[in-house]
Amino acid sequence: MLPAVTPLAAALLAIALTFATGFDQRVAMPPELDARFYGFFLDRYPLFAVAIVYGLACLGLRILRPGSAGWPRRLIGGALAVALFLAACLYPTFGGVALRLAFASGGTAFITQQPMPAAYALGSALAATVFGSVLGVGALLIGNGPAGRSQPRRWMRAAVDVLLRYLALWFALAMLGFAHAAGFGIWPRRSMTIGDALLAGTLACIAFLPHLSCNGLTTRQDRLRLARADA
Repeated sequence: MLPAVTPLAAALLAIALTFATGFDQRVAMPPELDARFYGFFLDRYPLFAVAIVYGLACLGLRILRPGSAGWPRRLIGGALAVALFLAACLYPTFGGVALRLAFASGGTAFITQQPMPAAYALGSALAATVFGSVLGVGALLIGNGPAGRSQPRRWMRAAVDVLLRYLALWFALAMLGFAHAAGFGIWPRRSMTIGDALLAGTLACIAFLPHLSCNGLTTRQDRLRLARADA
């Protein structure tokens, strides 16, 4: 179970380091990074930064976990997966396609007089679609899945796994989007307070618990299959 909690541990560590170092918008950064990182989407959805750290850690776990792919495939595929993920989340600026699509779709639903909860649900669902899709494509690039399953079971189990992971990510991004409503401060315009850091950590734990459970189950199943194959 320990490797499965690595993505959440990385997200919590990122929050702790941000608080401990006092990192905020006043910290000098190269102009190009400053222009691409700070802005509307970071102000509006600050904890999406935590989701990015979580996603990167998930890809790292996929590279390192036991599986059938060799290290050249893992490393080359992993580099491509990370580049694709960062592009989806940070290009052309913070939020990337994921938050822009979510904001546009949710805003359109609200303008057309849909209830606000429906607009928010639609926006977070589309953000989860982009976020989950790039993680899924990254997993295919890394290719480190278990081998030896029969075709019908493999595809059925894969379909259920994809659906559960998508619902878990939908829940996670929706939960993180409630940061300001829950009382999170104005980071990155000023440093995180201890209250901000504790709230961010609490929201991250609640948000990623379902997806973390999926990771733990998959990792455990892979280890059992490899142990049976070696026996």
